[in-house]
Amino acid sequence: MSLRHHFGTFLIAAACTVASLSASAHAILIDSTPKLNDTVSAGHVDMVFTYNSKIDQHRSRIVLVKEDKSETVLTIAANNTKPNELDTHADLTPGTYTIRWQALALDGHITRGDVPFTVTP
Repeated sequence: MSLRHHFGTFLIAAACTVASLSASAHAILIDSTPKLNDTVSAGHVDMVFTYNSKIDQHRSRIVLVKEDKSETVLTIAANNTKPNELDTHADLTPGTYTIRWQALALDGHITRGDVPFTVTP
């Protein structure tokens, strides 16, 4: 094999490695409270969203979407001891809701998702 062929193979392997590292750095939701399609009791509800990587808690966002499609931005409690979490809370009445989250990973990539759930009396 020629030196050019070895160099080409090295470049392809390096590109694949970099691509896989950057893909794994995205914030992927691995657990939440409430969980997807969960049912919780009315009242004060603590919400926790756990990701596979560290999150910029100050630049991430959590929005509560009610049945009537009205939206409320929830305050994220910054917590340096839990850098992979977004924590918030709300006082909820019975109905259906969706949490619309947007997480900014420290690599600069934003991921988004929805967690629908129901609140019962």
